Amino acid sequence: MAGTEGVFSIAEKLDRLFRAAGRPEPSYMTVADGIRDGQGVPISHTYIWQLRTGRRDNPTLQHLTALAAYFGVPVAYFLDDEQARRIDTQLGLLSRLRDAGVAEIALRAADVSPRGREMISEAIRQVWESEHPPR
Repeated sequence: MAGTEGVFSIAEKLDRLFRAAGRPEPSYMTVADGIRDGQGVPISHTYIWQLRTGRRDNPTLQHLTALAAYFGVPVAYFLDDEQARRIDTQLGLLSRLRDAGVAEIALRAADVSPRGREMISEAIRQVWESEHPPR
């Protein structure tokens, strides 16, 4: 969902990060505690809620950097709409993989030799073709 003239708000971007983080979504308290404990940046769960809901819309660079680090995205995600679009595409793919139950397969395949990955890919292609016969 885009704001005015295709520009994405901080609230929209933060909401997408929460939704992409998994099910269940992390609580505001979990995120705030993680940022305070992991990065030493003072931030409250209420402030994060306010940012996500658009009640506050002018966070400091320190808070944006801390939120970006917590969610594993570059701070440019919040500052550059083109960068946000690229990252959203990647987050969408990860979400679909997780929803499809194939994330574990993908993670395990990353530790397999190139030849092993070719074999996995071929096996998946064969299963797909058996389940999707030509019309």
